[in-house]
Amino acid sequence: MDLKQIQELIKLVKKADLCELKVKEGDLSITIKNKGTETAVFTQPVAANAPAVVQQTAKTETVAETKPAQTTTAPANENLITFKSPMVGTFYRKPGADKEPYVKVGDVVKGGDVLCIVEAMKLFNEIEFDGGEGRIVKILAEDSSPVEYDQPLFLIEKV
Repeated sequence: MDLKQIQELIKLVKKADLCELKVKEGDLSITIKNKGTETAVFTQPVAANAPAVVQQTAKTETVAETKPAQTTTAPANENLITFKSPMVGTFYRKPGADKEPYVKVGDVVKGGDVLCIVEAMKLFNEIEFDGGEGRIVKILAEDSSPVEYDQPLFLIEKV
């Protein structure tokens, strides 16, 4: 792990308001603790040939895991669902630069359909719609932009 990766982890801890992030990679173990505005980094050797493990303690899920995306009903219109990001990362509307977006405004989606990808620590997580059936009304996040945990990504109208 190089200095740039450690700095990115520190930024992630601060931005996501995490209490603690532990990373074990090979013979290196790093613990980053966030105490208000101060962030402490601790390193220690680990047994050789140990698999890479990422663990964090705080308000969000473990980075290597995803949970179903959060949906809430918008108070202004009971038929509108605000589909939110289940994790911190980078939002992508399509699977590749030369590919079509997963969904566009006006598309009808149903439970299990992939809406986007959120990249977190070089893991590309396909984010699936967990509702019944709906139509994409508005895309709230820009392609290739950073997103926060619980940040609204799509407005979906129930069908």
